[in-house]
Amino acid sequence: MNFKENESATKLRGGYYTPPEISSFLLRWVLHINPKSVLEPSCGDGVFFQTLSRLNYKAVKQVIGFEIEPEEAYRAEQSAKSLNQTQVEIHSRDFLEWSLLQLMKPPSFDAIVGNPPFIRYQYLDNQTQEISQRIFRYFNLPFTKHTNAWVSFVISSLALLKAGGRLAMVLPSELLHVLHAESLRKFLIDECSRVLIFDPQELWFENTLQGAILLLAEKKVSKNPVSQGVGIIQTQSKSFLNNDPENYFNKAIYTNGETVSGKWMLALLTESEHKVLKVARENPNVYKFDDVADVAVGIVTGANKFFLVPDSTINEFGLSAWSHPMFGRSGHIRGVVYDKETIQRNKMLGMPTNFLWFTNEQKNDLPLSVQAYLELGESQEIHKRYKCRIREPWYSVPSVYATSVGMLKRSHDFPRLILNKVRAYTTDTAYRVNSKNFDNESLVFSFVNSLTALTAELEGRHYGGGVLELVPSEIRRLLIPLQKADEEDVYKLNGLVCNGIGSQGVLEKQNSSVLRKIGFTNSSCEDLLHAWLRLRMRRQHQQVHEQNDED
Repeated sequence: MNFKENESATKLRGGYYTPPEISSFLLRWVLHINPKSVLEPSCGDGVFFQTLSRLNYKAVKQVIGFEIEPEEAYRAEQSAKSLNQTQVEIHSRDFLEWSLLQLMKPPSFDAIVGNPPFIRYQYLDNQTQEISQRIFRYFNLPFTKHTNAWVSFVISSLALLKAGGRLAMVLPSELLHVLHAESLRKFLIDECSRVLIFDPQELWFENTLQGAILLLAEKKVSKNPVSQGVGIIQTQSKSFLNNDPENYFNKAIYTNGETVSGKWMLALLTESEHKVLKVARENPNVYKFDDVADVAVGIVTGANKFFLVPDSTINEFGLSAWSHPMFGRSGHIRGVVYDKETIQRNKMLGMPTNFLWFTNEQKNDLPLSVQAYLELGESQEIHKRYKCRIREPWYSVPSVYATSVGMLKRSHDFPRLILNKVRAYTTDTAYRVNSKNFDNESLVFSFVNSLTALTAELEGRHYGGGVLELVPSEIRRLLIPLQKADEEDVYKLNGLVCNGIGSQGVLEKQNSSVLRKIGFTNSSCEDLLHAWLRLRMRRQHQQVHEQNDED
């Protein structure tokens, strides 16, 4: 977890400014409709104003900009002086607060451009948090306290846009997949006739791992017409910025309906890949994960570093009677099996392989060495942490049980189920899995294949750094083709994953062992593999020409 006090001032105010070539591309598109009024809700140092002054902006009669930082607002004012034929207003105040007062009035802008701040909800002050929630309530949109500031900016901006108007913005690539942007995705489809996204392979902003996209959205002329949907153009360089954005917007392929009803990741697939996925869903041996297994979050300790310890801590404080095997990190499990040999390897590497489970013992009844360990935790104020202070005693962790199958919450290339041979405990960085109708070995073995890996890319989410993350609701929607397997098969798969043939090589072999045996053709296996590879490379910001890689 990232804490506010550890973040830079730039990140806390979302201050990653737009390069001139990008602002030019966005402005050239909105200028195609000859807008008379233009809004920039987060104008920063005024790069959009500088760009507008270099373009043919004769139709623009009014420009309004907002910038909450006074020094940046002053720079924006200086930049806007070059717009000498236009009425310009630069407001040094919070755009979201101002927009609340405007939502009950008729929309007043022909075009809106910008690069809204990327600020996590928990980093916003209380007033801004409340304003964000009020904006969602006004439009009857579901709200979550994971919602980033840019989501509220886009919703308010779109609401202030006239019918037929255009909105062009730089946004995080997570627009396509994170749960907290689902309300915005639906709002865009409801309000816009077409939405076009440019999805670059590379990172555009220095000092941030956050991928960015360009959003071009045209508002419906009336409420009734069905949206043409969403188009996504993937790019590998900035050369497209030299072309006319209007040509892209008119010639793009747009998709609507089920493809963009939730996350927009399906819009990244080709027509042939969509067909293969449709056939896969109809295969009687392909199941939704929820049909074959239950998934639950692992143990919530409230202080993993205190409750998960290496052997050296066990020996120092005499904690062996309260020690139990556990795993919870990718470093604990190289393959798909957690057994005694894996534990010994981890112990030799000095990893924290022990989970400390104190039930309801009173501290005074425990040995002095154990009391000393608990007092060490209290000296670090661990007992004051939320999850610890709400239980009695604070060191008694609840909901402690193990399952024979586990799964890490995050993965680098593709998720794996873990055959938990020793029924080790797992922290909340992993999940506890119970098979419903199939044996554990078949479940673990069959889970590794291109179809399941692809649906994980479509259903999951990722942030800076490109690691794939799945929450239980997303795991339940994964597709898993089931093929009978035994423990020997699982250990062979374990060897494949551990022995360095790369994730692509592992999936190719598993496609033969799982998908081909339930009726998938070689061609459909290749389509699924290539679709997974392309989305995984997109997530990790790698070049498409790469082939084999290490898992």
